Amino acid sequence: MSHADEHQGTRRDFLYYATAGAAVVVGGAAVWPLVNQMNPSADVQALASIRVDISGVAEGTQLTVLWQGKPVFIRYRTPQEIEAARSVELSELPDQSAENANIPGQAIATDDNRALPAPEGSDAPEGAWLVQMGVCTHLGCVPLGEQGDFGGWFCPCHGSHYDTSGRIRKGPAPRNLPVPVASFVDATTIQLG
Repeated sequence: MSHADEHQGTRRDFLYYATAGAAVVVGGAAVWPLVNQMNPSADVQALASIRVDISGVAEGTQLTVLWQGKPVFIRYRTPQEIEAARSVELSELPDQSAENANIPGQAIATDDNRALPAPEGSDAPEGAWLVQMGVCTHLGCVPLGEQGDFGGWFCPCHGSHYDTSGRIRKGPAPRNLPVPVASFVDATTIQLG
């Protein structure tokens, strides 16, 4: 093999590698926008988790916030509302599932399994805070608070009645109002998501 042939081989190898490298870069540049567009947008990522100041919520009232495009009811229940919710027999409930995203597995729909544990440093009684999605499980309407036959929520569209723990008691709704992922950051702040 002559020196000229050896030089051509090296040059040919370089051209192959350079062409292959350029093809990878161009291919990656073409594919990246397609892959990147599947990522959630900035506004969706911002709504993935929010913090809510509950310092102004008085006992017996509720705050409604918008999270992930849906209303969330945050209620500071009275001792009477807690007692009413805890006195219900599970056999009376159409949906006996807790529907609580904070509890792994299938928990039963006791009031303890639906209420948020009391935050440290708070004078609120255990089970006073109830956080749930404010969307009727029948057709997605927004129920009205402190109404209905059980003193909880009432969906006037088709007549679903929820008790003071957000459990369906009467009407066409098939499930309890779902409890989203929620936790106390401190005594006056709840984090959703």
